[in-house]
Amino acid sequence: MTTPARVAVQIQPQHADYAQIRRAVAAAEEAGVDIVYNWDHFFPLSGEADGKHFECWTMLGAWAEATSRVEIGALVTCNSYRNPELLADMARTVDHISDGRLILGIGAGWFERDYTEYGYEFGTAGSRLNDLSEALPRITKRWSKLNPAPTRDIPILIGGGGEKKTLRYTAEYAKIWHGFGDSETLTRKRDVLDKWCHEIGRDPAEIERSAGVGGTPDEVAETMVAAGITQFTVGVSGPDYDLGSVRDWVAWRDDFNKAAASA
Repeated sequence: MTTPARVAVQIQPQHADYAQIRRAVAAAEEAGVDIVYNWDHFFPLSGEADGKHFECWTMLGAWAEATSRVEIGALVTCNSYRNPELLADMARTVDHISDGRLILGIGAGWFERDYTEYGYEFGTAGSRLNDLSEALPRITKRWSKLNPAPTRDIPILIGGGGEKKTLRYTAEYAKIWHGFGDSETLTRKRDVLDKWCHEIGRDPAEIERSAGVGGTPDEVAETMVAAGITQFTVGVSGPDYDLGSVRDWVAWRDDFNKAAASA
C-alpha cells in the first residue's frame, strides 16, 4: 500500500446537545484522527426516531473554527437538499474558514423521511443518481467562477457502491471513494471502480479508498487493507461519543504507517 493509512471518525449529530458534539470533535482531534465527519440528515438514523438532531452544513462551519488540524466534511452530503451552485459556494466558504481542510462528501441520498418531511421529491434511486450526475459538473464549474476561489482543489468524496452509475461518477470526479460492506464486497467494488478509471483514462491510484470499520484493528484491518482500503472510519453516536475504538485505530495507523515506511 503506497497511500498512508488514515483514520476518520464520524461524529453522528444525533441524541446529543451541541456542546457534547463540540467536545467530541475536540477530543477526536486531540486523539490524532485525520478527518472528522458528520452526516447530512434531519432525523436520527438509529435510536429514538424523533431524538435530538442537528443540521450538517451549519455545523461544519462551526467545526471549521473549532478545529485547527483535522480535515472536516460530511459523510455524506445529500445532493437533493441543496442547489449545486449553492452547495459549491457553501463548500468554498467552509474551505476558507478552515484554511483548506474541507472534504466535500456527496451522495445521491436515500433516507425517505428526510425528503417527505422537508418537502423534497424523493423520486427513485435512478432519478436521484441522475440528479447527482448533473450536479457534479455544476459544482466544479461554480468553483472555477467564485471570487475568491477555493483555497485548494477541494477533494470530492463520493459515497456508494452502484456499479453502473455511482462508481463511474467516482472515477470521473472523486478523489476519495467511500464504500460499504465487508472486505469481499469492497474488493469487488474496488475492481469495478478500477475498470471505470481505466475506461476514462484515469489512474486508479489517484482515488483514496475509504470504508467504515465496525471491529477492532486486530479483527478487520488486515482484510480491509487487502481490499485496498486506506481510510478507516469509525462511527460514534451521542450522547456519550465513546472514542475508545477511535484511539485503537489511531494507534494501529501509526504502527502500520511506520512499518510501511521502513519496509
